[in-house]
Amino acid sequence: MHLFYQPNINKDTFQFLDEIESKHAIRVLRLKENDLILLVDGKGTFYEAKITNAHPKKCGFEIQQKRIEESKLPYLHIAIAPTKNNERTEWFIEKCTEIGIHEITPILTQHSERKNLKEERLVKTAVSAMKQSLKATLPQINPVTPLKNIVITPFDGKKYIAHCHEGNKKLLKTDYPIGENALVLIGPEGDFSGEEVELAKKNGFIPISLGKSRLRTETAGIVACHTINLLNE
Repeated sequence: MHLFYQPNINKDTFQFLDEIESKHAIRVLRLKENDLILLVDGKGTFYEAKITNAHPKKCGFEIQQKRIEESKLPYLHIAIAPTKNNERTEWFIEKCTEIGIHEITPILTQHSERKNLKEERLVKTAVSAMKQSLKATLPQINPVTPLKNIVITPFDGKKYIAHCHEGNKKLLKTDYPIGENALVLIGPEGDFSGEEVELAKKNGFIPISLGKSRLRTETAGIVACHTINLLNE
């Protein structure tokens, strides 16, 4: 069954796909009236529906039934410094969406390689990944935010900062308590500065290691995401 993203599904039985999804359904997939389709709202719900009007700009559908996405993952937020190559940031968002994540915040740090991002493009990447992986939850993609703003904002869960400085650091896979919400900070290729690490520690962030290898920024983000998902399986 073909999957479509419909963020504004309401309580009405008869509704319409937006123009982009309508064109894909009718012109590309050549779906017809009475064909069954699967919709996701990005908020955790799947909807099985039947096409009632095979119009390429306003494809009508009728909801048959709905079901809530089953997920054992507690709230996961990764705040990560954007990479110089924007495609690597998009790759990170794509893979973490496929694996499972609730919120992503690009952060501005002292050693950041990129300060601006096209937020709309990142959201499109996440939507595509959500559909490809047959998920119903679209992660919240935030604007670029100064690191300090993330650090001082209260968070109900475990807070971690991954960095490469010397000192005592715990392994994420052994320190993270299964079932807990988590916020993980991932720095740029030049790492967090010593001052940034200290600021995070003063605000309750636990310094962690993701393993013995020195990882690229986007790889570190994916490893953190996968580790927490795997522990919650």
